[in-house]
Amino acid sequence: MDKHPIIDLQLGEDLPSHIINDVPSITSVSDWIGLAYDQVTSKFPNNASARQLPPEISIRIVSITESRSLNKQFRGKDKPTNVLSFESELPEFVPSGFLGDLAICAEVVVAEAKEQNKAIQSHWAHMSIHGLLHLMGFDHIDKSDAMEMEALEIDILAKLGIDDPYQIS
Repeated sequence: MDKHPIIDLQLGEDLPSHIINDVPSITSVSDWIGLAYDQVTSKFPNNASARQLPPEISIRIVSITESRSLNKQFRGKDKPTNVLSFESELPEFVPSGFLGDLAICAEVVVAEAKEQNKAIQSHWAHMSIHGLLHLMGFDHIDKSDAMEMEALEIDILAKLGIDDPYQIS
């Protein structure tokens, strides 16, 4: 890896204590993000996120309350969600590797993993990678973009030994 992403991992102050044990380590998150970043920049070398400086990402693990508040404020949806991505708004001429911020709701990720019969850490990996892809300009609003983004996620997760998260069992 040429440029290992710098990760600032923060825990929200109001996270329930019973959920803290399910939050992945900074090492795990860094490994997932690093692999995904490498895959995207090697596949799409002209991606605007592939800047000269090491990539930086701020990840905040939030509670349902904080996720709901952020989702309502920034997306107009009055409910919590698994991951929110906030791309950096720095202009290209500013020397920075900052890609943006992710807010990942611990309680939603754990609940989804249980509902979908997935390993909790595998779902954390998926949500981390999914959020990173958004920071790198990928989206799933229309069908062709969704197919491209999902294919990337499936490929990256397979390299981690994680099954296709979109396959319904």
